[in-house]
Amino acid sequence: MGSKPLSLTFVSVLPENGLPPQHLLVLLHGWGADANDLSPLASILNLPTYQSIFPNAPFPHPQFSWGRAWYDLERQDYRGLAECRQMLHAWLLSLEAETGIPLERTILGGFSQGAAMALDVGLSLPVAGLCSLSGYLHFQPQHLPSSPPPIFMVHGQQDMVVPIQAAHQARNELKAIAAQVEYHELAMGHEIPQLVLQPLKTFIENHTVPV
Repeated sequence: MGSKPLSLTFVSVLPENGLPPQHLLVLLHGWGADANDLSPLASILNLPTYQSIFPNAPFPHPQFSWGRAWYDLERQDYRGLAECRQMLHAWLLSLEAETGIPLERTILGGFSQGAAMALDVGLSLPVAGLCSLSGYLHFQPQHLPSSPPPIFMVHGQQDMVVPIQAAHQARNELKAIAAQVEYHELAMGHEIPQLVLQPLKTFIENHTVPV
């Protein structure tokens, strides 16, 4: 990690109705997965005005040849995080030129390590909303000149990968910087089961900016 220039590839899914998209949903996968892990959510959520984009993390996973990583979670210094943060920020800013859809009509989210990256980068961007699925904070949120985007958080009470205490800490620290947090705690593990999808879809629909 950190020895080569970063690049980012992604899976893009257009609305099933064939109409030009008016909004973007960007979801970042977790540690050791890739873009294909979350891409089925595009059809499951069935958001008719949304183009869904699922980027691959820039680094190979340190253990699994098929997986990707946003940074090295196993190192205390989180090697690669600073580079990845800069790359992801620039890439998100470039999406309007690529899609014609501004950040103000973009929902950014992720699962686990991807959720941590979405919160890290997204708090300072004018996105319509942020979604943290089984996520955590790898940074200390700071007060911003403008209000942070509204945040959807969902976490499993039986999560053995990211303990529920990490979700409580993230929720409390985000509220401390005046973020509007919609928090859900469900009887599940480190996963995205069916019972997560309706509250997630409702949040996205409630924060879809009219065109």
